[in-house]
Amino acid sequence: MGRLRVLPALTRYTREMPLRQVATLDQLPPGSVVEVMVDSQPFALCRTHDAVYALDGVCPHRGGPLGHGQIHAGHLVCPFHLWEFDCHTGEYGADPTCRVPTYEVNVQDGNIFLEVP
Repeated sequence: MGRLRVLPALTRYTREMPLRQVATLDQLPPGSVVEVMVDSQPFALCRTHDAVYALDGVCPHRGGPLGHGQIHAGHLVCPFHLWEFDCHTGEYGADPTCRVPTYEVNVQDGNIFLEVP
């Protein structure tokens, strides 16, 4: 398996946030998304071919569970009404001013850690 890139994420929080282990790479194959819960808050973990991203788990349109969606061409597709969000930036494809918050992800030894508020 190739090395995953750890990319910075946009976030709505400015204070330092703790890292929490939320999944493993085995639980998130390339091209997939999974919902993880941290203190009853859902997050959507997305894995493209070479990176793992984390977005808020609730679609701003109608509250759909983004962690139950699908990955298509680097976008997370909401299972309710097919809104597409860029996995890296959280931007909604039809209106870049609409976005879901993204969170920093760190992958170490096959474990996925998420910076959470």
